[in-house]
Amino acid sequence: MTAGEVAAHLLSCCGSLGQFESYMFGSTLRGIGEDIDILIVGLGGDALSQLKREMQAAGECLPLHILYMQPSEARHTDFVTREKCVPLAQLAIAPRS
Repeated sequence: MTAGEVAAHLLSCCGSLGQFESYMFGSTLRGIGEDIDILIVGLGGDALSQLKREMQAAGECLPLHILYMQPSEARHTDFVTREKCVPLAQLAIAPRS
């Protein structure tokens, strides 16, 4: 699957993603690599527990590596910028080549 196809799959299968900021980063964005790096930014609690269940089900056949961060942690580390993370919603609508 391409990065866009993975993003579309996750967004369609994981309704709880709408409550979080979600990104892809790493080698999958360049069409290489063996794993798919996903960053989820948001608060903990019931919504996060639900999202984790949805992500596990949606990613059963995908080599997902999921990193969860609190919003303050993401801001403090500047992870999104440093790692050139791309929002899943943006990837899902990108034209296919």
